[in-house]
Amino acid sequence: MYQVVPGGAGGTITDVLPKQKHHKDTRPLVGAGVIGLVLVIAAVTAWCYYIASLRKAELLKTQLLDLNKDGYIIRNQGGSIVFRMDFRSGTLDLDSCTKEGEMLSCGRTTDRKLNFFIETVRPKDTVQCYRVRWEELVPDIPVEHAMTYKFAHWYGGAVSAIQHWPISISGQQAPKPFVTSDIYSNRNEFGGILESYWLSSNATAIKINNSVPFHLGWNDTDKTMYFQARYNDSPFKPNPGEPPCAELSYRVCVGLDVTSMHKYMVRRYFNKPNKVPNKTMFRHPIWSTWALHKNNISQEKLLKFATNIRKYNFNCSHLELDDRYTRRYGEFEFDLSKFPNASSMFEKLKSDKFLVSLWIHPFVNYDSENFHTCVEKGLFVREPTGKLPALVQWWNGIGGILDFTNPDARDWFSSQLRSLRSRYGVSSFKFDAGETNYLPWKFSTRTPIRDPSFFTRRYTEMAIPYNDRAELRSGYQSQNISCFFRPIDRDSVWGYELGLKSLIPTVLTISILGYQFILPDMIGGNAYLNRTDGSRALPDRELYIRWLELSAFMPSMQFSIPPWEYDNEVVEIARKYTALHESIVAPRVLELAGEVLDTGDPIIRPLWWIATGDETAYKIDSQFLIGDDLMVAPVLEPGKQERDIYLPAGRWKSYKGEMFDRKEPLHLTDYPVDLDEIAYFVWV
Repeated sequence: MYQVVPGGAGGTITDVLPKQKHHKDTRPLVGAGVIGLVLVIAAVTAWCYYIASLRKAELLKTQLLDLNKDGYIIRNQGGSIVFRMDFRSGTLDLDSCTKEGEMLSCGRTTDRKLNFFIETVRPKDTVQCYRVRWEELVPDIPVEHAMTYKFAHWYGGAVSAIQHWPISISGQQAPKPFVTSDIYSNRNEFGGILESYWLSSNATAIKINNSVPFHLGWNDTDKTMYFQARYNDSPFKPNPGEPPCAELSYRVCVGLDVTSMHKYMVRRYFNKPNKVPNKTMFRHPIWSTWALHKNNISQEKLLKFATNIRKYNFNCSHLELDDRYTRRYGEFEFDLSKFPNASSMFEKLKSDKFLVSLWIHPFVNYDSENFHTCVEKGLFVREPTGKLPALVQWWNGIGGILDFTNPDARDWFSSQLRSLRSRYGVSSFKFDAGETNYLPWKFSTRTPIRDPSFFTRRYTEMAIPYNDRAELRSGYQSQNISCFFRPIDRDSVWGYELGLKSLIPTVLTISILGYQFILPDMIGGNAYLNRTDGSRALPDRELYIRWLELSAFMPSMQFSIPPWEYDNEVVEIARKYTALHESIVAPRVLELAGEVLDTGDPIIRPLWWIATGDETAYKIDSQFLIGDDLMVAPVLEPGKQERDIYLPAGRWKSYKGEMFDRKEPLHLTDYPVDLDEIAYFVWV
């Protein structure tokens, strides 16, 4: 039988051999083809992966924000990074992320479920905002994000015992409750006026939602601030019936310049006052009995104090009768041993055209006759079970603190104030304290409150009927209370720790937080013997004069150590600056105060307000503006009769009549300023 073999018709078996040899010779080509095929597949795979990566990158991008598993960055319109936030409470599982419109959402970290989103909000052409929320679904897990602050100078947050402008962070601090506190007694805590709002020199702002159980920490080595939400080991509480699942939610906004950025944030997030306090408080000084007499005040001393005000030819908005005029704390009757005839005293003061304001507080000490009444009526803040009133310790003893979430407590307290007003013609009240550090760590109130600082808000509301001349020292979401807010007491020292140098940074901080009617505490400070630069229980004479000059350019002035305690020269300087305040400063401040009702813009402004692109202006903490056209540069160093002054670009006229017309900023080195002078410049 014949076999047909490849090679053609008639071929023999030998025809096969050359074919086999040819097959063997082409193996390298086949191998190369396989390799080529593999390379093609790899290239296609890489391309697909690249395309997928691009799609993933596009998925994780929204406007000028880029998200990654460990955090996100935000760029400005020029492409520079202006904001960076790192996630410290988990790593996002990016495969769980989706994007719908301007909402970028993720449902998992690498080890658990959560709700996370970033939503782009474009409220106006010059501002880009991002709503961010990280919500834990498991109770008692804290949420923590870390903001890098090395890209810019930052402002805002809270007043502090050692106040700098811009914020100067030192050391390391684990996140702690961001609540109001008395920094005179607790110098490492946050102050009595605070808002969860920060603003940077690169036109970036962050506002933490008021619903967040917010804790703040920092690390100056890493240049980070820790924003944490938690309920565990915290005075914050979840809503009744809800599990303690933490949620950190906030808004980050980026604008073109720091001033317009702040204007937008204030209009969007802060209450505004609805009226301007009594104009006399802006024009004439307030006179307080505290620093001179402390709690040893009496009827005789008060009348003499008033007599001397007239004797030395000073004006007076009102007299402030400070601690302590009652027999015990928590009572509302005058101590007969110190004020034997209060009615006639008030009649005498009224005939001499003095209005009188009284110091009050939210405490009722256990030895007061009103303590039993308040216990019986359930008017105090209570311990966690709500069954018993909580005893608290404050700087004048131990007692209960009135629960201002309780309508009955509010009515009782208000009735006491109304009685003082109707009986003696009291004009108003100095509302002291109100900070949350005087609440127990764990407490209950008639109306449950999630945020302890909401107690501060409730207390400040008690001033509303008296806000024409009222004075408060604590504030939280209280900008619309429409009365004067006073920073915590100052010591009679020069430095940044509750001293003269802290005054401008503190006032600028309060202004940025939306509080514009500012009473910058008593001229010269508290004059405590152990906290005074002088050799006696009076502020150092030079310190007192420099403090007086600075106060003359604030919205309101307050004397407590009277100038006649020194000498005739100091009295003359005091007359000079109270007159200057009335003639030059008060009219400008009152004009700006009217604008505050509509805009919320600061009355006292930092230099960068009119010099937004000026790096030096961002760091100036010893000069300030009143409006846009009056710049003040006080002397804040002992033994100095000169100072360096920074003039932003523009046309300025000095208080001496000198003209400075510059297209660039100008440094005036060792500018002479005599002891009875303060340097100020008017924009021409």
